[in-house]
Amino acid sequence: MVSRSYGRNSLSRVVAIAAAGSGLFYGSSNPDSKTRISLSIPATLHESVLVRRQMSQSFTPHSPFISSDRWQFGNVSLVSSRVNPASAGSIKKEYPVTKEAPVKEETTGDVKDGKDSCCRCLGRDTIANAAARVCPAVVNLSAPREFLGILSGRGIGSGAIVDADGTILTCAHVVVDFHGSRALPKGKVDVTLQDGRTFEGTVLNADFHSDIAIVKINSKTPLPAAKLGTSSKLCPGDWVVAMGCPHSLQNTVTAGIVSCVDRKSSDLGLGGMRREYLQTDCAINAGNSGGPLVNIDGEIVGINIMKVAAADGLSFAVPIDSAAKIIEQFKKNGRVVRPWLGLKMLDLNDMIIAQLKERDPSFPNVKSGVLVPVVTPGSPAHLAGFLPSDVVIKFDGKPVQSITEIIEIMGDRVGEPLKVVVQRANDQLVTLTVIPEEANPDM
Repeated sequence: MVSRSYGRNSLSRVVAIAAAGSGLFYGSSNPDSKTRISLSIPATLHESVLVRRQMSQSFTPHSPFISSDRWQFGNVSLVSSRVNPASAGSIKKEYPVTKEAPVKEETTGDVKDGKDSCCRCLGRDTIANAAARVCPAVVNLSAPREFLGILSGRGIGSGAIVDADGTILTCAHVVVDFHGSRALPKGKVDVTLQDGRTFEGTVLNADFHSDIAIVKINSKTPLPAAKLGTSSKLCPGDWVVAMGCPHSLQNTVTAGIVSCVDRKSSDLGLGGMRREYLQTDCAINAGNSGGPLVNIDGEIVGINIMKVAAADGLSFAVPIDSAAKIIEQFKKNGRVVRPWLGLKMLDLNDMIIAQLKERDPSFPNVKSGVLVPVVTPGSPAHLAGFLPSDVVIKFDGKPVQSITEIIEIMGDRVGEPLKVVVQRANDQLVTLTVIPEEANPDM
């Protein structure tokens, strides 16, 4: 460490520096004693800091870093490098690798934690590394926009290459127009990569309800591809990174946290089929739609889709687990097949069960399950014998505690008989057989 101490008369020759948290600055303004400033700088950073000695003798009050009634600091100029190339070797000697101290790998730029470090801890370069892993695969999309059959400009959005063969995952509203729920292709899509290459893309598939689409480009040279993660592992408070091309500004990265992992479409006032979104406070704007939401491991965990226009910090993304199932159905069926039962359902928990039993003592003695408040007349569930107030405890032989589990079990099984066990008032157990129909796409 290099330490210097200065009196008031030589104050004009001092700059207070805290380089990457490695400098220590202390000042005293006691009017009854000499004003002194102490500055401690690591030896490895001492030569990398350029101090401007030609400072004005009088401190201007209009741009102070620190101010008080007795003194002010202003007009402080400094230039420092993040890493001193000339002393990289000495840095390694002075800061040996321990389990508490992460070390930066010069070959990849990634931060490697020590033996016992927490893999989910946020380090100085965590967000930068996560963005760097996905950035080459982020693309800018531009598609013609039509109104009543008349070309009215071009829509912009983002996407991510998820396969080296040129498969791009994005939002459907970016690349197709919808008449009802039926996709009307906008024609060819202009695709611009982060490295400046441009391609003409073709929309292979698009789904109205999930707002997921697949665009394909062909390249004779290798294409970067981002890795898909798992959105089910996210928790409220986890750090995430939103990437895309808002207002066609490529290489734009914003960061925030997960606010909610299962925000329902009904919570947002959206009708139609039930959907769930990831809610974050990442800043997204027009043109971010279709861009990837990335975890700190550099994996795509969501597709940015929308924000609340009248509020800040309310952004939403399609969970990548849901998007992956849509992609599987695109490959299998060429479209998304959704089974329909004709039930309105509600997840039960201890508090809801206690409240229902207080209202009706005959309510079944269950610890969990899915309540059926409404059965649509003429629906497959009505024909199978479902009744309002039934509690679903098993679906296709598997215990269930949530609507999500029922949806996952059904998958795309249309026309296939499924056994369902329900528990009714006074603990009556009934086994029903329901045959799902394909949902009307205009629902």
